[in-house]
Amino acid sequence: MTQAIPTIDISPLCEADHPQRHETIRAIQTAAEDIGFLSVTGTGVAPETVEDVRAAVRAIFAVEENSKWDQSITRENYRGYIPMGFFTPNDGSGTADKYEGYKLHHEVAADDPIRAACPLYGPNRWPVEVPQAREVILGYWAQLDGVFHLLLGALAEGLGLDPAQFQQPFETPLTNMTLLHYPPQAPEDEGFGIHPHKDTDALTIIAPDPVGGLEVQARDGGWITPACPPGGFVVNIGDMLELWSGGRLVSTPHRVVNKSGRERYSFPYFAVPRHDVVVQPLLPPVEGFDRPAVHCGHWSTEIWRTNWPDEDAGADTPELGTIHS
Repeated sequence: MTQAIPTIDISPLCEADHPQRHETIRAIQTAAEDIGFLSVTGTGVAPETVEDVRAAVRAIFAVEENSKWDQSITRENYRGYIPMGFFTPNDGSGTADKYEGYKLHHEVAADDPIRAACPLYGPNRWPVEVPQAREVILGYWAQLDGVFHLLLGALAEGLGLDPAQFQQPFETPLTNMTLLHYPPQAPEDEGFGIHPHKDTDALTIIAPDPVGGLEVQARDGGWITPACPPGGFVVNIGDMLELWSGGRLVSTPHRVVNKSGRERYSFPYFAVPRHDVVVQPLLPPVEGFDRPAVHCGHWSTEIWRTNWPDEDAGADTPELGTIHS
């Protein structure tokens, strides 16, 4: 039987004594252990909020081309515009993915002392041509922080862990968002909007674009599309939660292929712990699961560094989500 991606109403998680709370936690846990993906409703995030973000994202990518290039990311500042075809897969294989992006990280002030500890902290670049973008996107981001912590607490409880063991590492996190624009691909195009990969974060939350294109790999090797109702979100387990859980929670390959003939816009939220957190199993690993601990600051910096086509992964580079055939 082909695996399925369930839809779960997570509103019972908001009440400690809700009669469906434990049932909801079990459903989340089952999905996280089976396919690593689920669709969630009952988040409290209004559809209008999502549409406001989508409108801001469209406006950012509609900015005149020269101005976008002026806002491009650099090796010194992983924030701002990512031109089409700018990055290759992290292991240097294959062709560049077919998207343009705009990178945002957890925002801290320019004079915050934490910037000396890890270069991925700092103020974001916000396009002056879209003055509403900062308020709209950071407001949405704050709401997703709340959804993330609800889910994180449920996963900890489902694993029999103290929720604080998952929550505390996300004080001053390296959580980030990528705004994405995928032009339509030709029907005969064998490339990808984003190549098959696993997310290297702890948990990803994404408001699906009506155009579609996200595909998840099932255990039988086939590709399935999450059926997410209007107003819902697609959530998936990343490598860090897989590692924390000793392999019980599953980080699953997925990809984007946009052959809809329409423009696709996306704005995933990637939850990543604080720079000095070392992720290692909090439970005895399941049989066959053997992965080394990872230092979040180092891992995140390597992900950034190896995006550049002329940079190679080294011996001390953790596995960065690339799927090897």
